[in-house]
Amino acid sequence: MSRTVTVILVDAAGRSIGALPPFDVPDPWWQQVDSVVDGARRRHGVEVAVLRLLDADRPAPPGGHVRYLAQVADAGAVPLEPVAVDLAPHPLRMPWAEAGGPADSVAWATDELRRLGRPVTAVAQQRTWNLSAIWRLDTPLGPAWLKQLPPFARHEPAVLHWLLSTSEAGGRVEVLAVGGEGRVLMGHVPGEDRYGAGEGERMAIAAGHHAVQVRAVGEVDRLVAVGVPDLRGAGLGRWIRERLAGHDVTAAGRLLDGLDDRLARVRDCGLPDTLVHGDLHPGNVRGDESRRVVIDWADAFVGHPAFDILRLTEDLAPAATDRLVATWADRWRADAPGSDPRRAVDLLRPVAPLRLAAVYAMFLAGIEPSEHPYHVHDVPAALARAAAAA
Repeated sequence: MSRTVTVILVDAAGRSIGALPPFDVPDPWWQQVDSVVDGARRRHGVEVAVLRLLDADRPAPPGGHVRYLAQVADAGAVPLEPVAVDLAPHPLRMPWAEAGGPADSVAWATDELRRLGRPVTAVAQQRTWNLSAIWRLDTPLGPAWLKQLPPFARHEPAVLHWLLSTSEAGGRVEVLAVGGEGRVLMGHVPGEDRYGAGEGERMAIAAGHHAVQVRAVGEVDRLVAVGVPDLRGAGLGRWIRERLAGHDVTAAGRLLDGLDDRLARVRDCGLPDTLVHGDLHPGNVRGDESRRVVIDWADAFVGHPAFDILRLTEDLAPAATDRLVATWADRWRADAPGSDPRRAVDLLRPVAPLRLAAVYAMFLAGIEPSEHPYHVHDVPAALARAAAAA
């Protein structure tokens, strides 16, 4: 699957100057804009910074015909098509989605790297959407990565700092600098994202993550104090209901009605609260088969450790899932004598997609309407999974 893209250009003042002719890019995922930038350069000879999604011809990604707004310094002699586009401001627009926003962020990162003795030799925009903007900055000492976060995810640098302070060198993401408007500059993690990891590799991921969670048990108050969301115990139920207010929750009504009682029974299982990654699938692990680093902690929270093993196993065959959960439970029984980890997993199995429905609802409440297609179908889909699991 691929995408057809139309790039509508604005100048430095944010004024529309026309659209490039549509062109195809090989990857279908709307937030991936490296291929859009490259296509504009190769096909039309212009350097653009993609600002944001405008609209698409289908209700949700991937694929289709997608229109983006992008800033250009000089359109040169490229023939542009006249186009009508709504450029009205919006209070929920992210800083990187405004004209001048990407340039400001890259300038900050370039200055920080120069201060660290790493002059930037090349910059490549990688991704932009409501959950983050990401650039790769090449230096003589290797690449660095600039990530810019929305308000609801700005605790990620605090989590990364904590991980660095408690982990062996080379085993975590290096934080080079943290700036305003959600900017964080990170060192490069070699290897590949581990999409498609099998049972054996996921066993290794779970083992490494368990060690992190055991270390975090005594640090939860410190983590909450630096901004990590506190979803411990009954607080999780309140958090879920507050974010799902205004959404049709009929499908999961019975689960919501009994949620407080279910969470009380989870507490009685005796596992401690800890740092939870929140989205621990193999694609958020980078490295190779012998060395792995868990990345993208923007969804992290303080809460029950079972949420991460449920996420890590959700697309495996039942037998493989059972083996991973059994090994995970053995570790927790050893570290929390008298606990009942398997019972906790069973109780939280429907709560995991219910929490995700609330997360998606939070995204929708915090982003401008043109970006809603990324998530608008996720809330009812997650509620349906929660109801089925219950």
